Amino acid sequence: MRTLKISKENLHAQIVKMIRDGKAESRANLAKMLKVAPSTMSIYVDQLIATGWMREAGLMQGKTGRPKVRLALDGGSGWFAGLEFTASRLQMVSIDFSGKAIDAHVCPIPHGATTETVIQTLQDTLRKAAAMIDRPLLGIGVGVPGLVDPIKGTVRYSVIFPGLNDIPLQKTLEQALEVPVRIENNMRVVAMAERWFGGGRNENDFAILGPRSGFAIAQVRDGKLVTGAHHAVGETGLWPWATPDGERQLHQVLSAPTTWRRLAGKMPDAAIPSDLNDALAELANHDSMAWHEVVNDFARAVGMSHLLIDAGIYYLHGPLVALGTRFCDAISQRALALMPALRDTPVRVVPTTLGDSAGGLGAASLAMEAWDPGLAD
Repeated sequence: MRTLKISKENLHAQIVKMIRDGKAESRANLAKMLKVAPSTMSIYVDQLIATGWMREAGLMQGKTGRPKVRLALDGGSGWFAGLEFTASRLQMVSIDFSGKAIDAHVCPIPHGATTETVIQTLQDTLRKAAAMIDRPLLGIGVGVPGLVDPIKGTVRYSVIFPGLNDIPLQKTLEQALEVPVRIENNMRVVAMAERWFGGGRNENDFAILGPRSGFAIAQVRDGKLVTGAHHAVGETGLWPWATPDGERQLHQVLSAPTTWRRLAGKMPDAAIPSDLNDALAELANHDSMAWHEVVNDFARAVGMSHLLIDAGIYYLHGPLVALGTRFCDAISQRALALMPALRDTPVRVVPTTLGDSAGGLGAASLAMEAWDPGLAD
């Protein structure tokens, strides 16, 4: 059997990921899929069991041969924290080691909050959660709005929180909380949530549409996040966009608040309803000129993006999910009408099923995927 040259720690992490993902259930499955000798695989699995990360969960009978021992992760061995924030709120989700969600909650971020306030809110939220969960915190993932360099652990450019630019956010949080931290663009952590918990579990190539307080796209290709040479893939919200009122950036045109104002016939500075989801749901069946103008703008943006990235399916996230499949179907159809070249590669837009917790769930998934067992030789 051909074997792969994989470091011991890396192989431990791959074993855990495949069990958690449901791609393998036994030592034999793991050995076959990772192209490792069965005897070697048994050694690595036994080490994970001995250190408490994994357990045997009974027998399973295949179509032929002897029953195999089913493997499972021990959810009680630790947990991961995910935080994702926008201009107005911080969302946190905690998941256990097996990938099961434990808790989720949201806290507001005051209007005009300083960088120091945002960072302190992150730290306070994590400390409160850690005090209530009786197992070790293994890692933290943070989804940040803007251009993020996950290698350096910094925010390179943020329209919403310019004070975060070039601050070593990852290092700051690690020093304060003494736990490994990973940061990433917030739309890419949403893509992680879709990959682990949503429709993306069954898709190898998909993209996220994120009209929330801004607008951006994230893509998963071959099961992995696409980030780009400068970690800037998907920042379509920064595109210049011509409007009747002059040139603006796309995120100012397609954001959820702006979309609600356009559909509801409100002024550009009108106050946003306390429950934007419900307010948008009331407009889901409208058939006004504003509706068609909004669909047209989304179709142009999504169609142009599709000509660049050719994703298999686009999951709509954020408050506009309340507009339902009618809105998504209208975007798909209008994109084809605007761009006949898409005839053989049609745009498929569908609303996510994950709900408002996707950002925090994805940030926790980011920490979960980055977990390193650190087992000694």
